[in-house]
Amino acid sequence: MSALPVPAGAPEHLTLGSARGRVTLTAVTLGSGIAILDGSIVNVALKTIGADLDASLAQLQWVVNGYLLALASLVLVGGALGDRWGRRRVYLVGMGWFLVGSVACALAQSPEQLVTMRFVQGVGAALLTPGALAIIQSSFRAQDRGAAIGTWAGLSGIATAVGPFVGGWIVDYASWRWIFAINVPLCLVVIALAWWAAPESRTPSPGRFDGAGAVLAVVGLGTLTFALTDASTGRPAVVAGTAALAVAALTAFLLVEHRRRSPLLPLGLFRSRVFSAANAMTFLVYGALAVQSLVLVLQLQVSAGWSALAAGLTALPVTAALMLLSTWAGALSSRIGPRLPMTVGPLVCAAGLLLLLGAGQGTRWYDVLPGLVVFALGLALLVSPLTTAVLAAAPEENAGVASGINNAVARAGSLLAVAALPVLAGLSGDSYLDPAAMTSGYRVAIAACAALMAAGGVISWFGLGPRVAPVTNEEAGAPSPPLA
Repeated sequence: MSALPVPAGAPEHLTLGSARGRVTLTAVTLGSGIAILDGSIVNVALKTIGADLDASLAQLQWVVNGYLLALASLVLVGGALGDRWGRRRVYLVGMGWFLVGSVACALAQSPEQLVTMRFVQGVGAALLTPGALAIIQSSFRAQDRGAAIGTWAGLSGIATAVGPFVGGWIVDYASWRWIFAINVPLCLVVIALAWWAAPESRTPSPGRFDGAGAVLAVVGLGTLTFALTDASTGRPAVVAGTAALAVAALTAFLLVEHRRRSPLLPLGLFRSRVFSAANAMTFLVYGALAVQSLVLVLQLQVSAGWSALAAGLTALPVTAALMLLSTWAGALSSRIGPRLPMTVGPLVCAAGLLLLLGAGQGTRWYDVLPGLVVFALGLALLVSPLTTAVLAAAPEENAGVASGINNAVARAGSLLAVAALPVLAGLSGDSYLDPAAMTSGYRVAIAACAALMAAGGVISWFGLGPRVAPVTNEEAGAPSPPLA
């Protein structure tokens, strides 16, 4: 092990070549990978879960959204708590919370129980996800930090892509309950590794915790998601009331954050055009990705008659592309800047989605393979440059905050898109079980996803320049120390 002597409360400096450095990186990468995997592994099991628990489409949406809601709305809170109480400590608490939630999900006997426990899972994920990157940022020496973050980002992307495949295999050969139960031994391994190897770190004087901002963010995002999900139930008064509450809470959140000396969300970071453009692109692209993952596996099972495993195998091209091309895409972005790959990548993804429009009755694997390959190439081209652009556009001291914001934006985009697009496409209630209705809704949803991807490419072209200049600490308006 290679470490530098540091004062009490400050992080040790690990190297990637040391045993402790490798174990720490394994612990934080595997832990955040489990949390990310659970955001996508459930999609392929939704049809089976719906039949077993007699769930409606709205309830199945909340199986997805309950998890994403907690993660998206609390991820900044999780990072702030890590600053104050210790990043390793909060990471371990998050892993333990996630483990308990996974056990409860596996034992759920009704849709309402499953949705509740998915929210519990999401709270654990919100505690551990920002902690993973914060531990890397604060614990590894500067010359190893980039490689460590690259490993973390690449494997996180693979975890997202491989979820439908793993879920399909489990559903076909075991039970949908095992998609949650399998987390238990993995969480125990992560807890043991992090407890032994990861150094503790915290911010000595983080400033006053922004409790009002945290509450307003949770209320605003939660009520907005409820309004979108409930839009198809024929209760306009309820929808209008929750939507109005969401607008009021989110407006109050922005006003509070503008006035806080130590805000949960440093609004000054958005003075960087690159930072704003990258996050806007993130919102659109990850929203499209979440809906595509949801409706494609349902369409292939309901309308084309594929098994859950066969539908899950459609994630393999994305997994292979991220594994083989992410490092190359990151190096390309470093040489030429993020503008071109972040413009071309979403446009290529949009072209791949358009190739998938025809999936339906009688579709075979060779019918969807071209679209899947094109989509995977576009995704691999944009993921690494996006992470690099977001971190490079913020002051170095705010790298953790910048990453937390981008993570929250990605989750919020996924959450809102999954809540809204299926309803707008005409899929509600049990209509997803009708092949004709599913096909009609699928094509509208996929076309909308292609439009979101193309819009992300346009934003990148006009919002990004050849060079990424970060905002200064004064411009960021965040005097308190960042997450990492």
